[in-house]
Amino acid sequence: MMNKEETVKAVRLMQDYIENNLSGSITLKQLANAVGYSPWHAARLFKELTKKTPFDYIRALRLSKAAIILRDNDVKVIDVALDFVFDSHEGFTRAFSKQFGISPRNYMKNTPPIKLFMPYKIHNTYPNLKKGDISMNSDKKTKSIFVQIVERPARKVLLRRGLKAKHYFEYCEEVGCDVWSILTSVKEALYEPIGMWLPKSLIKEGTSEYVQGVEVPLNYSNIIPKDFEIIELPPCKMMIFQGEPYNDDEFEDAIDEIWKHIDKFDPTIYGYKWALEASPRFQLAPMGYRGYIEARPVKENN
Repeated sequence: MMNKEETVKAVRLMQDYIENNLSGSITLKQLANAVGYSPWHAARLFKELTKKTPFDYIRALRLSKAAIILRDNDVKVIDVALDFVFDSHEGFTRAFSKQFGISPRNYMKNTPPIKLFMPYKIHNTYPNLKKGDISMNSDKKTKSIFVQIVERPARKVLLRRGLKAKHYFEYCEEVGCDVWSILTSVKEALYEPIGMWLPKSLIKEGTSEYVQGVEVPLNYSNIIPKDFEIIELPPCKMMIFQGEPYNDDEFEDAIDEIWKHIDKFDPTIYGYKWALEASPRFQLAPMGYRGYIEARPVKENN
């Protein structure tokens, strides 16, 4: 009988195989060979952890990658269809329309926000990533933290509120983990999607402090998805904290390291002071290769 670590490793290898071969033919036998199990056993493990069959996972991922290309490039639908191993324009159009509720041609013309498929890479911590109880081994050496000041212009933010959430894990329990996939699809985005802790002035009664959103220009006029809203943010300065690269499985420790650093940090050494009501504090998606990144609003300490 396989233990949890073996199962996670097998599914992660299959995810990597799919990612590396997405533009070519991928059969269940090939996936099974990649991990050394029978096709039946490989498919069972894959669905157990990803909640999708390998076929559904591959199709959803291909369609989402295709959507990004259609959004950002002047291309022919048939060329994109063939690039992602669809046999015909018609077959691709049917699959795309079923997945996103809009035809490829209409999507290219209007590029509304859509729900992309953004699979989570299975890690050895699965399935224990819940509640956000972050603790750090005190034996670890202190790492370098990079600090800089950036200016954000006046802008809007397309966001979805939760109910009582104060951090990511509570937010996912309240509204689900698919908000990010919609935010990522927004063509007009000024920057990548962010998780935000709203100042009190921006929290509506009965809604959460923690939300997810994406910043867009003041003239944003595209469709606002159901349960989302647009709010306007004034210009502000943000102090960005960025930690060292880390192994993806250790993201909780990486976040905790930044939080502890910020708690002890004195912004006056840079000539600033905290301005927590001026703008939302935000975090970027944790990605090990770049280190954990979080930003807090500041103003000049005159």
